[in-house]
Amino acid sequence: MKLKSKLLLALLATSSAAFAQTAPAAPEVTYNVGVVSQYRYRGLAQGKGQPALQGGVDYANANGYYAGAWASQIKWIQDNSPAATPTQFSGNTELDLYGGYKFESAGIAYDVGFLRYQYVGNNLGNSTTYTNANTNEIYAAATAGVYTFKWSYSLSNLFGNPNSKNSDYFDLSANYDLGGGITLTPHIGRQLVQGPGAGSGGLSYTDGSLTVAKDLGNGLSATAAAIVTNAKSGAFNSNATSYATGKSAVVIGLKYGF
Repeated sequence: MKLKSKLLLALLATSSAAFAQTAPAAPEVTYNVGVVSQYRYRGLAQGKGQPALQGGVDYANANGYYAGAWASQIKWIQDNSPAATPTQFSGNTELDLYGGYKFESAGIAYDVGFLRYQYVGNNLGNSTTYTNANTNEIYAAATAGVYTFKWSYSLSNLFGNPNSKNSDYFDLSANYDLGGGITLTPHIGRQLVQGPGAGSGGLSYTDGSLTVAKDLGNGLSATAAAIVTNAKSGAFNSNATSYATGKSAVVIGLKYGF
């Protein structure tokens, strides 16, 4: 996808690292594998609308500390190559490494941590237009009842966009238990991008989604998400194919946790 929009990056379909809601009574390690009809992150397509395999491992302990790793297939880096040389850029795997601390105070649950987006083997830093795609963020979230507000802040350039350090992403979501193993998760997010054009909001955008999840039992869960964004300008289209990464989509997914 067009690198300038990668910011680029609701459950299986719309987020990468999935953070545990509460600390376990004893240290534990869990695993998950899944497939989605397409990988969307912060509303934007990461794989040109194609299916993606995903999986991760998480560690959490009773003191509230946790760490994990999560990976997915992507295509946006190669798809950002110039149309004349469509394979100039490489890197088809996103590996997220994260760790943090959860605690509760006055009935509000808090979550603070660090997230590293590692784009394995990416060579965007060799170009004169972009910087290395690898990105570091810190985040803080607060949950009261069914509502969660989260803020993410980039310590590095954001997904290869030059001069985009100190960019912010704000995320408000809710998690409604409808009974019968079904949950409903509405979400709205706002990506604010620093750098050239930031003052006029050239690369900043808003995304929204509505996700339905069903617990199928025996570790299986399924999701369906309707996703919209206002990232409609040419800056959000891939160079190689002109694919519109911000167009509306319905994404389905299946995950197995163990």
